[in-house]
Amino acid sequence: MTLTDLQQRLAEFAAARDWQRFHTPKNLVMALSGEVGELTALFQWLTPSESSSVLDDPASRAAVLDELADVTIYLARLADVLGVDLLAAAAAKVDRNESRFPVDRLD
Repeated sequence: MTLTDLQQRLAEFAAARDWQRFHTPKNLVMALSGEVGELTALFQWLTPSESSSVLDDPASRAAVLDELADVTIYLARLADVLGVDLLAAAAAKVDRNESRFPVDRLD
């Protein structure tokens, strides 16, 4: 599935339920923030080692995958509603970061 495929599926899902009226940028950003918070809570008190192996536990794995999916869904929906090409925006940001943080710079 491509990002465009996902966005189309999400748009159809929302339309079938008459949810477009709720999918305003403000509401989608708030929902996205909430889902990021739920993902954060799964890692909050883990040690670095525990966080690196969180997917080894089946229950933790399921929870992390669900929250990552929720974050992805809301971010994809927000980008679609705003008419933003998310992959192009990300590529442009990486380009800017490569200029800001050249490889030969150690700090």
